[in-house]
Amino acid sequence: MIEVRLHGRAGQGMVTASEILAKAVNLEGRHSQAFPVFGSEKRGPPVVAFCRIDDKPIIIHEEITEPDFVVVADHSVLKSVDVCMGLKPKGFVLVNTPKPANELLLNAKQVYTIDGTEIAIRNFNKPIVNTVMLGAFVKLTKIAKLESVLTALEDKFKGKFPEQVIEANKNTIKESFEKMQVKKVAHSIV
Repeated sequence: MIEVRLHGRAGQGMVTASEILAKAVNLEGRHSQAFPVFGSEKRGPPVVAFCRIDDKPIIIHEEITEPDFVVVADHSVLKSVDVCMGLKPKGFVLVNTPKPANELLLNAKQVYTIDGTEIAIRNFNKPIVNTVMLGAFVKLTKIAKLESVLTALEDKFKGKFPEQVIEANKNTIKESFEKMQVKKVAHSIV
């Protein structure tokens, strides 16, 4: 089983990102589940979303305490949340930040960064980074095919958003997928 924990702030779309990832692996014949944990239900406070992926049905329904991977949509969360808590030894952390990975001083062997906010602002005029982080994460893990993620996004957004919003999100996933540098790994403070 693969377990992913996604950290962000309310309104950044990390719950949606976990749902799209779960749907993408379903399209490829695997089982998944995605669910959030909210604190305060307003824009801005920290939010955690979870995604489990397996080749067989998933019967666990609790929060993920020992993730294989951690995705952080807002680097300011690092000041208040230990995003590395329980991270498996071979796991990694992906953080949205303009800083290089070695400046983050995270308790993880592998840390990747991408300036997701810059990509989101350029594409949406808003710092909604869920699709940015999703594209980068899929590039790093190869957990799902890019085409499956794009189809899952379209399935999730169709009828809820105009076609130009759907296309902008698909293009953002493709852009972050292309920009994510798999070889740039920082060993932090373990």
